[in-house]
Amino acid sequence: TVVAAVVGLVVLAGIGGGVYALTQDRADDRAGSAQEDTGERGAPGEGAADAATDGASGISLPVLEGWTGASGEAGAQVTTRPYPCPGSPELTCVRSGAFSMPAQAVGLTEKTARATAEADIEANTEEAYGGGTYGKITSQEEVAAKAVTVAGQRGYLVRWKVETASGVEGYVQSLAFPSPASPELMVLVRFGLDDHPKAPKPTVLDQIPRAIQKAELGTGPGREV
Repeated sequence: TVVAAVVGLVVLAGIGGGVYALTQDRADDRAGSAQEDTGERGAPGEGAADAATDGASGISLPVLEGWTGASGEAGAQVTTRPYPCPGSPELTCVRSGAFSMPAQAVGLTEKTARATAEADIEANTEEAYGGGTYGKITSQEEVAAKAVTVAGQRGYLVRWKVETASGVEGYVQSLAFPSPASPELMVLVRFGLDDHPKAPKPTVLDQIPRAIQKAELGTGPGREV
């Protein structure tokens, strides 16, 4: 069932702080709910107004104040307001985003949370900040690697700081943990966060994992908040 659901993945699994992940139809649907960016670092994200549900993974991501979210049968996402990508203005990026999916959606079959997060971080980094959206990555450095508890499950996260040819710096984080609804399923949450005055503070990279909750499998396909 999970494998079949992955085919209909709502989010593009490779997206971090970079290219906006919704399809055009869904982007149009949710445009009216987007809140204005305050332009002040850290202003968004002080509280959770709602939740975005990843049905296959059995979790919900918190939709922080000033963010928007989208639910799906096999993926969910929460993002700040979109803006033109620095390296490709015709594309749309976000200052910060978190995107969940079953780990197997991106071909990861590792059995532990740590192995899954460590196996994903390089691909996550390249797809979030590499290529045409920000220019090539000029440097990367691991700034955190630690065990965490997510929705009552023992998980692990790896966080890198990156610099790009366009001058944009940012953080990329891969978080993995067993699904609280189906422990044999490994869940992956990819994060991207620009190091920019209009982006939330880096503390959001710890805040969101703490606020992830268990949800019933199969709930909320296509639901948006």
